[in-house]
Amino acid sequence: MPKICAITKKGSIVGGGYSNRTRATKFNPTGKKRKYPNLQKKRLFVPELNKTVSIEISARGMRTITKNGAYATLLKAGLIQAK
Repeated sequence: MPKICAITKKGSIVGGGYSNRTRATKFNPTGKKRKYPNLQKKRLFVPELNKTVSIEISARGMRTITKNGAYATLLKAGLIQAK
């Protein structure tokens, strides 16, 4: 299963670590490291459907659900069908 948020579609990125000394001399790079989003497994109850939905979402996605409501957010993301 890919490490992608179901709501915000955030995925991993590759970040390179360079010290200030490396930048000054352009010598001895430190390599690259993959950075993953802050994903959490959550079970959400959707009162409009009277169902519980299990999804893996980022912390930002949780804030979106809190702001807009579970039904509207999951419907917009395409995770549930309109009743």
